[in-house]
Amino acid sequence: MIIYRTMQGNYVEEAGEFYQLGDGSWDALLMRDELYEHLTGTIGKSQPLGEKLTYPLAAPIESQEVWAAGVTYYRSRSARIEESKEAGGGDFYDRVYSAERPELFFKATPHRVAGPNAKVRIRRDASWSVPEPELALCVNPKGKIIGYTIGNDMSSRDIEGANPLYLPQAKVYDQSCALGPGILIAQGPLPASTRISLEILRGSKVEFAASVTLADMKRDPATLVEYLFRDNSFPRGCFLLTGTGIIPQDSFTLRSKDEIRITIAPIGTLVNEVA
Repeated sequence: MIIYRTMQGNYVEEAGEFYQLGDGSWDALLMRDELYEHLTGTIGKSQPLGEKLTYPLAAPIESQEVWAAGVTYYRSRSARIEESKEAGGGDFYDRVYSAERPELFFKATPHRVAGPNAKVRIRRDASWSVPEPELALCVNPKGKIIGYTIGNDMSSRDIEGANPLYLPQAKVYDQSCALGPGILIAQGPLPASTRISLEILRGSKVEFAASVTLADMKRDPATLVEYLFRDNSFPRGCFLLTGTGIIPQDSFTLRSKDEIRITIAPIGTLVNEVA
């Protein structure tokens, strides 16, 4: 089942039918210990609203922080080494890829996150910007993965490549992250065959398209969460982006008006336009 946040309330979709979740806050919903069981009980007591949700969707986040993991796919490792080799930082990424400890970094506060069909941004002082399509974990305050959504980790490759210490500037700025369309609430991990697909449209033309499966991810999501929660607390839970295995060719950079479409079939498609 998938939960959605709108400005008119919270909803759950199950078997093609939508149900309203009452007046509780989104934070309270994500903080529930047994969310799947709660949603199942709500559906059992409610009348369906129909097969379509007419309200615009908001980002599925209220007070949570967004964090991210880096260099979790071989493609990401290779791209990071290439973009930073002139700055002498290429060896760092090779070490991270093979190390026991993952790379984890802060990505966004809620006000920096764009929702479905909202605009994402590229930095004005960047010349090489790309989207990074990722599976995002929804984690409750106890460190339990309760669901999955789609994340877009907007990145300034030229800034990060100039010096690895510039990572926060390359990654953290207004509308540098997108989440949505909803959160898939699952009782177990997604299968390794789950596919992440990216399309970038420029006008009516597909400028770039690629896909990858979770089988290509080197890091286990549960291990990433365990490291994130070491000596770190999240009173209202958090989101953790799990890295990307899709990076456009070095000659590509995003432009204003580009449309970014990221699809993970069990969750849906996250669509954003570049401001």
